[in-house]
Amino acid sequence: MHVDRIGEGKTGVANAASAPLDGLLVLDMAQFLAGPAAALQLGDMGARVIKIERPDAGDLSRSLYLTDTDIDGHSTLFHAINRNKESLALDLKNERHLAAMRALIAQADVVIQNFRPGVIERLGLDYDVAKTINPAVVYGSVSGFGPSGPWAKLPGQDLLAQARSGVMWLNGSAENGPMPVGLSVADMLASHILTKSILALLVRRARTGIGGLAETSLLEVLVDFQFELLTTHLNDGGRPPRRATAHGANAYLAAPYGVYATQDGHLALAMTPLSALETLLDLPGLADARDGFADRDALLDRIAQRIAEATTDRWLEILEPAGIWAAPVLDWPALLEAESFRALGMLQSIRTRSGALQTTAAPFRIDGARPTFDRGAPDIGEQSQAICEEFGLDLG
Repeated sequence: MHVDRIGEGKTGVANAASAPLDGLLVLDMAQFLAGPAAALQLGDMGARVIKIERPDAGDLSRSLYLTDTDIDGHSTLFHAINRNKESLALDLKNERHLAAMRALIAQADVVIQNFRPGVIERLGLDYDVAKTINPAVVYGSVSGFGPSGPWAKLPGQDLLAQARSGVMWLNGSAENGPMPVGLSVADMLASHILTKSILALLVRRARTGIGGLAETSLLEVLVDFQFELLTTHLNDGGRPPRRATAHGANAYLAAPYGVYATQDGHLALAMTPLSALETLLDLPGLADARDGFADRDALLDRIAQRIAEATTDRWLEILEPAGIWAAPVLDWPALLEAESFRALGMLQSIRTRSGALQTTAAPFRIDGARPTFDRGAPDIGEQSQAICEEFGLDLG
C-alpha cells in the first residue's frame, strides 16, 4: 500500500529514495516510550507514522518531564520519541471516533499499541478484530509482563520491570546491593525487539500477503538481555553469581575486568591476561593468580591502587600500544567532543514551534546514508483535519 505523506515537501525528509519503508502507513496508538519508540524507528526507515492521541491530554509522555526543561509546553522526552510523526486526536470511547480508527486500520500497514492487557480488547481494536478488518495488517503489541500470569495486569513500567527481571539484582556491588540501569533500558530494548518482529512480519507479508501479530513485553526483553549470564546460571548448578566488592563490572568475569579510578577520572579494563598486566602495571606476582577468579576482590583492589597513581591518558599510552583492551570512562561532554563520535553524525536538529531542538538521529545507515528528518513532534491533533479529509473520516 502506498500512502503519500501530508505536506511531503515541507517535512524535510532526507534520503527518501533510500528509505526502505517509504509508502507504508503506521498507526501509533501507544504511549510513553516502548511502543512510540518502535514507531519512531519505522518512521526513520521511511514509513509514515500517524500518532493516535486523546483529544484532551494526548500522550501522557507530553507531560512526563525528566528535567524542568519545557519546549512548546511539552517534555523533551516527548519531542525525542515522537519526531517526524503526525497527530490525529481520537477519543476511542466515542463510537464515531472508534469507527474512524477502524477505517484507518483498514488502510494501514502496521498498528502498534501498548495498552494494559484487556484494555485493547474492550475497545474492540485488538488483533483479532484488526485482522478481520485488514488481513494484511501487521500488528505490534508490547506489555509490561506478557498477556497472562499474575503479573500481567501490573503496571508495565521500566524500573519495576528491571526489579522483577533480575537485571537490577545482577547489577551493583556485593556490599551496596541492587542497582538499576540508569536508563529506560527495558523500554528501549522492547522497542527494538518489537521493531525487528514487525519488520520480519512485513517481509513475510511481502511473500504471502498475510499480516500477523508481533508481541513482546518488558520482562521478556530483559530476560533475553541476560541470556548470556542466565544460561551460565542455568547450567552451572544454579550457583548465583558473585559480585565484586568494588571495581567489578560483571558478576561472572574474573579480574581485571572492571572500572578503576585514576588520578583524573576512570579507566575501564576488559578481558586481559594478568600476565600482561603484571609487566605493564609493574605489579610483581600478579600473574600468580592465573585465572583471576580466586581472591578476585583482592586482585581488583591491588590493580585499583596501582591505577590510581597515574592519569587516564597515561595508562592509555601504556596499555593501548600493548593491545590491552582499555578505555576511558567518558561523560557526555567528552563523548560529544570526541572526533569519532562527531564523525558518526548522530545528532540532528528538528523543528519546533518556538525554534529548534537538538536530538539524536537513527542509529543505522541505509545505502551509506543516515536517515534524518527535520520535522519535530506534532501538537495534539495537529494533522487531524487533514487526515480526516484524506481518509474520509467523520468525527462528528
